[in-house]
Amino acid sequence: MNELADHGHSTSAAADRRYLSFALGLILAYMAGEAVVALTSHSLALLSDAAHTLTDAGAIAGAMWAMTLAARPSTPTWSYGLKRAEILAAAANGVTLLVVGVLLLVGALQRLAHPSHVHAVPMLVVSSVGVVVNVAATWVLAKGNRRSLNMQGVFRHLLTDLYGIGATAAAATVILTTGWYRADPIASLVIVVLVLRAAWGLLKASAHILLEGTPETVDLDEVRKHLLELPEVVAVHDLHAWTLTSDLPALTAHVVVTDDCLNNGTVPKVLDRLQACLTAHFDLEHSTFQVEAATHTEHEAHTHT
Repeated sequence: MNELADHGHSTSAAADRRYLSFALGLILAYMAGEAVVALTSHSLALLSDAAHTLTDAGAIAGAMWAMTLAARPSTPTWSYGLKRAEILAAAANGVTLLVVGVLLLVGALQRLAHPSHVHAVPMLVVSSVGVVVNVAATWVLAKGNRRSLNMQGVFRHLLTDLYGIGATAAAATVILTTGWYRADPIASLVIVVLVLRAAWGLLKASAHILLEGTPETVDLDEVRKHLLELPEVVAVHDLHAWTLTSDLPALTAHVVVTDDCLNNGTVPKVLDRLQACLTAHFDLEHSTFQVEAATHTEHEAHTHT
């Protein structure tokens, strides 16, 4: 059963690598052309999107590297392996988005106060090509493992860039039809909002995992209620749930059982029922229980509810 699960996980990871490689090739090719046209057309919106596209490429490369680390087996030094490398990559994506967003905000406000001439035709052509490229890359990544925060980070990068390049195309159209050059920095501000929003989402989600927050899908009160439904269970304390990596939640608990349960040797059956309960109701397959007699709590100086 575990071998099948491991095989399925490795197959999914291999597919995700192929999707990431394809998206990276598209993004790098487009970014090179976009940067050249941005400099020649004096478009801040286009240059802003090129900078964001650079972070997209970095995000994809970082995600692929993190996937390689996460696939390494556990060792005595790293008992869980390096699975959280994917979470660190997602956090790094959030930080880069935040930095890029702040830099773009400063540039957009300056250009808004002092607008400059923009060559709208090449700006429109390149941004239109960018829409096609980003749609293709986003469509490919949408087929990947959406439960992985690492893949989510890259997907949000590209989706934000898609919206941003759409705003750039709209700004180019406005400049062509009206000659209003402030449309360019306004499009940059739209990109800034999207970038900062994506950054906040990634940083919040990755911080929740890194700080051992309870998974959003797990209600500890409900978990305790279900565990206490077993007639042999007297009490549950030191109940903790956290996330090892994106799709691997874990739980530990101290379970106080009746004296009869301890004396008649039915503890293994109780453990099986406890784990089956968590798997069926909360999708928690990685759980650890410490079985105790009621008198054992007197020996625990720091018991948490």
